[in-house]
Amino acid sequence: MTPEELAKKIVSILESKKGSDIEIIDVTDKTTIADYFVLATGNSTTQIKALADEVEYILKNEDQIYADHVEGRSGDKWILIDFKDVVVHVMHPELRADYDLEGLWNKK
Repeated sequence: MTPEELAKKIVSILESKKGSDIEIIDVTDKTTIADYFVLATGNSTTQIKALADEVEYILKNEDQIYADHVEGRSGDKWILIDFKDVVVHVMHPELRADYDLEGLWNKK
């Protein structure tokens, strides 16, 4: 699966769990840490955890794709899942607005 296909599959998984404001950001030409960031908003800590858990579960069980690193499980307001070429950010609306990753990474 290409990084772009993986990002699109992650979007589909997040949509199935009612994640909101889902966006793919192509960072291929901006950094070497990943090719794509997938951002999604969860409206509660419970939903944020459920969204992150579902992404990991589906990719592991359907595609044998395992996260390289996961951060934020203890706070549950921002969970980052690193699949090397694709990094997933599932965030609380307040944190998403404060950090404005779209604005940061979409700058020319």
